[in-house]
Amino acid sequence: MDETEAVRQLWQELDLPGIVDVHTHFMPKSVMDKVWKYFDEAGPLVGRVWPVTYRTDEQRRLEKLRGFGVRAFTSLVYPHKPQMAAWLNEWAADFAAATPDCLHTATLYPEPGVEAYVRRAVDAGARVFKAHIQVGQYDPTDELLDPAWGVIEDAAIPVVMHCGSGPAPGRYTGPGPVTTLLERHPRLRLIVAHMGMPEYSEFLTLVESYPEVRLDTAMAFTPFIEETMPFPTSEHRRLRAHPDRILFGSDFPNIPYGFIDAMRVLTRLPGVDDAWLRAVLHDNAARLFQLDA
Repeated sequence: MDETEAVRQLWQELDLPGIVDVHTHFMPKSVMDKVWKYFDEAGPLVGRVWPVTYRTDEQRRLEKLRGFGVRAFTSLVYPHKPQMAAWLNEWAADFAAATPDCLHTATLYPEPGVEAYVRRAVDAGARVFKAHIQVGQYDPTDELLDPAWGVIEDAAIPVVMHCGSGPAPGRYTGPGPVTTLLERHPRLRLIVAHMGMPEYSEFLTLVESYPEVRLDTAMAFTPFIEETMPFPTSEHRRLRAHPDRILFGSDFPNIPYGFIDAMRVLTRLPGVDDAWLRAVLHDNAARLFQLDA
């Protein structure tokens, strides 16, 4: 059985209409090429050999996801310097317009004018934002960002945020800055990328403390991550206790293993049942993004 058949069999056996993947990357080619070069060179935020499994052209990547049965996905773009976010937002809006199954994605950076371009993205129909605290090397509580977070919070648009300290810690990564952000904006629909690795326990506490905080599974639980940042066995009970707050993410196309592996590891978690898997692989995100409305 090839990978596409295996992926489809998994969700079909759960009686799902497909998968929703909240953590996928589509970017301008020049940006994606630089990201792949960074992985190839085992850059300091990676620190290990990281072969990109789905290094193909954009159209083939789209065909691959659709072949897997992914009903909806994201184009998580993110800036690493000023005067980049607004341009990425324009690209992402055009990409979403041409790609109906992609959730219109936008991003932000602490810089003058951020509130204005975030508002423009919201008015243009953005359905999800991406914030990458590690790569961007910025404090999510930066006062320049505060009005923009308010716009996103009021619009009830989810934010996928890489704020955990994996695969390498940054100056502003970890639960501390995010906790401060949520104290200011408690209604922010925050999706913590990668289950918050390696601070899994602390981010699970935020899930328990704030009703709009969720976690995505991108890369978590895979052998590649478990080697260095294992999910604590003591926390599996808490993981199972919040079946409505965990969302499937693959980190496609930049993963060093197969898409099917990102799904299978979820089926092997201790104590999870089919209802938990249905919620994580599809139903939670479908409800959050009103895909069946």
